[in-house]
Amino acid sequence: MLGLMAARQAGLDDPARLRRAERTRRVLSLELNKDRDVERIHGSGINTLDIEPVEGRYMLSGGSDGVIVLYDLENLSRKPSYTCKALFTVGRSHPDVHKFSVETVQWYPHDTGIFTSSSFDKTLKIWDTNTLQPADIFHFEGTVYSHHMSPVATKHCLIAGHRQEVLAVSWSPRHEYILATGSADGTVKLWDVRKASGCLSTLDQHNGEKSKASSEAANTAHNGRVNGLCYTNDGLHLLTIGTDERMRLWNSSTGENTLVNYGKVCNESRKGLKFAISCGCNPEFAFVPYGSAIAVYAVFTGELITMLRGHYSTVNCCVFQPHFQELYSGSKDCNILAWIPAPREPVPDDISEKSLPQQHLNPAYEDAWSSSDDEG
Repeated sequence: MLGLMAARQAGLDDPARLRRAERTRRVLSLELNKDRDVERIHGSGINTLDIEPVEGRYMLSGGSDGVIVLYDLENLSRKPSYTCKALFTVGRSHPDVHKFSVETVQWYPHDTGIFTSSSFDKTLKIWDTNTLQPADIFHFEGTVYSHHMSPVATKHCLIAGHRQEVLAVSWSPRHEYILATGSADGTVKLWDVRKASGCLSTLDQHNGEKSKASSEAANTAHNGRVNGLCYTNDGLHLLTIGTDERMRLWNSSTGENTLVNYGKVCNESRKGLKFAISCGCNPEFAFVPYGSAIAVYAVFTGELITMLRGHYSTVNCCVFQPHFQELYSGSKDCNILAWIPAPREPVPDDISEKSLPQQHLNPAYEDAWSSSDDEG
């Protein structure tokens, strides 16, 4: 790291390389933080978490008791040990509380004044954060397993919600009209919401080649229920997970299965599984609930990097905080745990610039300024 800092200062290297290296180091050093607690409010399992993308400061949680909680993640006490306090709770006594399990909560991508929630009570609610009152309530005939608002849409404010057996849904972070859905029938479909004629494509785990084992497996993404999907931050790839205990990485443009082998991925959930992907690292990492632990995978190689252990029961969801490379997870044990990068080792006093690796100056970063005194 000292070498990267010196190279950046001297114009030897791209400044973005230092940022990627430090973000990657922080993700690889994630550990359960004993000095940071998240106030325990939920009386039953936590199904969903979301951190607002504007400041990265406020986090929502939704539980199987129908309760929604908003937390402030900032350390206002400035002390080494602190608790992330709940700012408000939509509790059982609230007149507009969800009657059954909350499956998804999400902040409005551009403003912390609005958030959304959907539930097994067959409703999707749009909340005013300031008044803690629903601005609108949508009633459906079937169970709402998941919903999602596009993070990049500028020409629409559609919320994608699916009923009955569609368990996971996500807008592309690259194209505002493209939507991916995962179903209990094992299929993953890509949609252009401007087209009424049907889906753009159905992802095929065999890339067009017929399955030798079963013809029924053709044109399916998984041999079980697809209950989790997540785009990479650049939108170029889509990661899916199914109850066949497999995770697959897809080229989102061509729909091709990249055939990355992640091995057996424990997934016993009968409903949606919320996992996360890092942002700004090299390589990128996926954080996947794995029983009572969280498995960390290298997205493009499939390597299992580590297992984060700390929960007492099944982990249902996790969310990545890209500003500080932190991870938060929610479990059936009613706890939300904070996973924070380990502190950096202190630099020895005898390190000097002479001991750092010498490199040739990159011409792109040469100082082109010259003094008039040097000119002839």
